[in-house]
Amino acid sequence: MPGPSPDTTALLARSRQRCAAALTVRPIASCVFDELVARYSEPHRKYHTVQHLAECLAHFEAVRHLAERPGEVEVALWFHDGIYDTQRHDNERQSADWARSVLEGHGAPPATVQRVDELVMATCHSALPVSPDARLLVDVDLSILGALPPRFAEYEEQIRQEYAFVPEDLFRRKRGEILRAFLDRSVIYSTPHFQAALEARARDNLRLAVSALY
Repeated sequence: MPGPSPDTTALLARSRQRCAAALTVRPIASCVFDELVARYSEPHRKYHTVQHLAECLAHFEAVRHLAERPGEVEVALWFHDGIYDTQRHDNERQSADWARSVLEGHGAPPATVQRVDELVMATCHSALPVSPDARLLVDVDLSILGALPPRFAEYEEQIRQEYAFVPEDLFRRKRGEILRAFLDRSVIYSTPHFQAALEARARDNLRLAVSALY
């Protein structure tokens, strides 16, 4: 697998610099970010990779002025898929626990640690996010649904590759349920920015993907 592009490397470096001292008494150690990048580079990942992390951070750079606590949102984005095992159902909890451990170990206030924990857990997508920062973070995480059609098609293929062990009929049924659940929402995106930018294209992408599954 090729390494990150120069643009991605620069994006990650900018974000690391912002995050390192945004929330904690002691700057978050560089080795923590190195370990996160290593995790996002694990060979079993096809979508939940450095590409996904970088896409999220790029979207967030454009809207960080909309966040109430941008440092917390950005740190949560780094950790939100830090642990990703397709055979488990507690990846978000494991990722949130990792973030909690790092932040506590570097002197972050308890309230900050709790909010970051809640932001990471919001990416379970099991319920609509409540806080403004959670709504913004979840919209960033779901921005792939409103990607241009070639990137969305690549995303769908990457998800299939991550779950290559699932039989085709079962994958189609379960994937269809997930995608239809997004279509059934009154809105996919919770913030005006992402509604305006991506809602219509996301619905077009999802309708096409669902039709291809049946």
